[in-house]
Amino acid sequence: FSAEDASRSDPEYLIEVFSAVIEAGARTINVPDTTGYALPEEYGALFRLLRERVKGADRVIWSAHCHNDLGMAVANSLAAVQNGARQIECTVNGIGERAGNTAMEEVVMAIKTRGDRFGVDTGIVTEQIYPTSRLLAQITGIPIPINKPIVGDNAFAHEAGIHQDGVLKNRLNYEIMRPESVGLDSNRLVLGKHSGRHAFVARLRELGLELGDIDMNRTFERFKALADAKKNVYDEDLIALVARESVRGDVRDRYELVYLNVTSSSMAVPHATVKLRIDGEEMLGHATGDGMVDACYRAIGDLTGQHPELQRYAVKAITGGTDAQGEVTCLLREDGYTVTGQGSHTDIIQASALAYVNALNKLEYRRQHRQRLQTEAEVGP
Repeated sequence: FSAEDASRSDPEYLIEVFSAVIEAGARTINVPDTTGYALPEEYGALFRLLRERVKGADRVIWSAHCHNDLGMAVANSLAAVQNGARQIECTVNGIGERAGNTAMEEVVMAIKTRGDRFGVDTGIVTEQIYPTSRLLAQITGIPIPINKPIVGDNAFAHEAGIHQDGVLKNRLNYEIMRPESVGLDSNRLVLGKHSGRHAFVARLRELGLELGDIDMNRTFERFKALADAKKNVYDEDLIALVARESVRGDVRDRYELVYLNVTSSSMAVPHATVKLRIDGEEMLGHATGDGMVDACYRAIGDLTGQHPELQRYAVKAITGGTDAQGEVTCLLREDGYTVTGQGSHTDIIQASALAYVNALNKLEYRRQHRQRLQTEAEVGP
């Protein structure tokens, strides 16, 4: 049973309602901070009061559900645990409406790292946290802030000289948890162009990333292409490869990027030449634009006949170095439906084209699915 906006409700009324639903058979009582209004001291005190006054309180699991409007979701959830809550409703990366919900990775690692204060265990395999976080970011197109606790790029980085010296002498000086505990191997340099399939598969398994045989074949081919393009392939590169294949799944792509050439200079209008394979047939197109990405997208749009609204375009370097993969995310909107496209490549323009084509394929799949449902409705049972 869940009581909407419990943190701002009359406690006496909550006691009456919770007592009644427990008597009626409820086994889990959820106490939401629906608007993210509560402070940790208040939220913890509410749980303590309810557990003391509600009839049958010892027969149910008390659950916390917090929103992050004031940045208190994790702190409030932990305060609830300290006052008897044994379930936390949370999300990976804190994704949720408005400012988000309690971040799963943060409460899990707080409880694990400060077990001396909480005395409970989540049962979560924490080594899967980092790969899961990256996979979700790939699927949703919602980037992870670099300073995000636990899973951000800077979570285990040490810039100040005194910090770096301390870490080199003893990692526990400035690291309260090990990167390996969340699935981020400190030995990040793993593979290169001479690495074989066995080493590739073994490293994926070490990272907790496994695919079926068909996907593995396709992913290994993409890995070899990446290894030819850059000197060193890092764990982050592998996670991006696997995430992209996981997002793709078994959906058959209508559009495939075959060739791309873009030219630009300070004295000339950017020009793109694009070759796509559409329904198995190769087609060549040209376009100019306001920048290389715009020219590329215009050429792809002319070839496909699709011109959805580009709502967001973002670029991120997956790893460091001048040969790093660039990961492009674009959001396309058509007829009220929004899809996320992702593409990664050592060439940003190539990554941009791959992301756009990926999004167009998703829109095409959605369009075909809608037509299929309409046909079935017209035919009837």
